[in-house]
Amino acid sequence: MRDRIVVGNWKMNKDFEETEKMLTQLKSYSKPSGAKIMIAPSFTQLYQSVQSLKSTNIYVAAQNIGIAESGAYTGEVSPKMLKGVGVNTVIIGHSERRNIFQENDNFLTKKIKIALESDIMVIFCLGEKLEDRISKNHFEIVSQQLKKTIFNLSYKSMTNIILAYEPVWAIGTGETATAAQAQEMHFYIRNLISSHFNSKIADNISILYGGSVKPENAKEIFSESDVDGGLIGGASLNAEDFMKIANSF
Repeated sequence: MRDRIVVGNWKMNKDFEETEKMLTQLKSYSKPSGAKIMIAPSFTQLYQSVQSLKSTNIYVAAQNIGIAESGAYTGEVSPKMLKGVGVNTVIIGHSERRNIFQENDNFLTKKIKIALESDIMVIFCLGEKLEDRISKNHFEIVSQQLKKTIFNLSYKSMTNIILAYEPVWAIGTGETATAAQAQEMHFYIRNLISSHFNSKIADNISILYGGSVKPENAKEIFSESDVDGGLIGGASLNAEDFMKIANSF
């Protein structure tokens, strides 16, 4: 059975005090027994979050990772540094990293491989822009994103991959793909994985939806057969909203 997962991507939000308040609030809510919960604070709040959540079933992920173990990479953070503070999961390929920081598929593949080599679980993001959806090129865009990155991995590596489909046109815009649209793409992605690897890998990989998920629409989206949870942005900054989403399965 596939893991059901809800990840809160805090992006560049919450300083030390704000994080402390948020962590206290998260710990006060009842946690769903059937879902794995993760939060992804900024680098400066990772250690703080790991220490605070040690006695809970909430896990901490990083929002980014460097492409080398060490060296002259000013501003980057290595896998060893992440593991050293207790972080064993990282988000790679988020649309903001692709679009704002121009991270292409080749660069993202380097990140994926160094994370996996360091036994760090990867949440890999993929998805189309509005113009791709309008031109009905969205399936091809997602297919190419997989072929140029994840499909370069070994069968064994796929056990440490979580996918997150994020239609870029639905991130921070208030727009949301319908549950049917999310299911259609998740089903398509799962079939591509089955064709390239095998049905066992496809049946076991968790595919999350990331595109303006809110407490009001989470239950409908999560009820789709190929949607295994969500990568939550804005709504994850509010503890009550985030836990309502996590309890929507």
